[in-house]
Amino acid sequence: MMASDGGSTMMMEKEFPKTEKRKTKYDVIIIGAGPAGYTAGIYCSRARHETLILSGILPGGQLVNTTDVENYPGFENGIMGPDLMITMRKQTERMGTTIIDDEVIDVDFRHKPFKILTASEEYECKAVIIATGASPRKLGIAGEQTFGGRGVSYCATCDGPFFRNQEIIVVGGGDSAVEEATFLTKFGSKVHLIHRKDQLRASKVMQERAMSNPKIQIHWNSILEDIQGKERVSSAVLTDVKSGQKTTLTAGAVFVAIGHEPNTKIFVDRIELDGQGYIKLKENTKTNVPGVFAAGDVHDHRYRQAITAAGYGCMAAIDVDRYLVENK
Repeated sequence: MMASDGGSTMMMEKEFPKTEKRKTKYDVIIIGAGPAGYTAGIYCSRARHETLILSGILPGGQLVNTTDVENYPGFENGIMGPDLMITMRKQTERMGTTIIDDEVIDVDFRHKPFKILTASEEYECKAVIIATGASPRKLGIAGEQTFGGRGVSYCATCDGPFFRNQEIIVVGGGDSAVEEATFLTKFGSKVHLIHRKDQLRASKVMQERAMSNPKIQIHWNSILEDIQGKERVSSAVLTDVKSGQKTTLTAGAVFVAIGHEPNTKIFVDRIELDGQGYIKLKENTKTNVPGVFAAGDVHDHRYRQAITAAGYGCMAAIDVDRYLVENK
């Protein structure tokens, strides 16, 4: 290059570090990174399949918002939910699974290879495991988020034992709420069941069971308006929907049991879902699309436990391995 003073000089070219292009083609792509997704990743990678997990915007699923986990095997003294998910992630990566914290925004299962689209990249794969889980419906009231994991829970089986000999509140009127209230009487000194109507939606058998239990008090025509406490839940405010009268209940925990929403919006019209939006399985973990499998709470609306989700992740990975071997 000619210098401005008429003399000649050499312009040294700046060296930029070479960056590797992100790999976009895999044998298996797992959508979701909770117990089901991580377990599936471990098994797929150990079967020597090139595996990618797209974790979404909340890696670890619901367990990242859970404090003590006492019922996951292998941890004698329990483990914090986030710590369990970090441990699972490290183990999955050690097996050779690639994990990218990106959110899937669309999928194309019409042709092979399948296409998985995120906000920044398009990936291709031979098989897919959907492990996006389900999210509990929230009340959307004051204190609910503040005390999440500190007295506010969405799973009686998971957290009930932490509230022995305390008064407990359960919100809801369906089978799940009545079942959870009944289950919690094993631990709580008293269970307050809060329902906004004057009749439960639960089956007659469940209703009779709750009404005959001396530990359960049903608060009809009532809504939970506020959850209060300092470090943990200590009380909650009810409002009578007819009279407007407010009542403060002393309680160590609030269990919200008004249903779950499966995280399946991006799969509408892509695979078969049931009336509630959960993925319908045809055989074992297979969906109606050959090569697409599902694992965990995204199809399981009955158990919804970390251990069952992990079990389904194992099953889906074994089904994927058989599918890939048979369709070489």
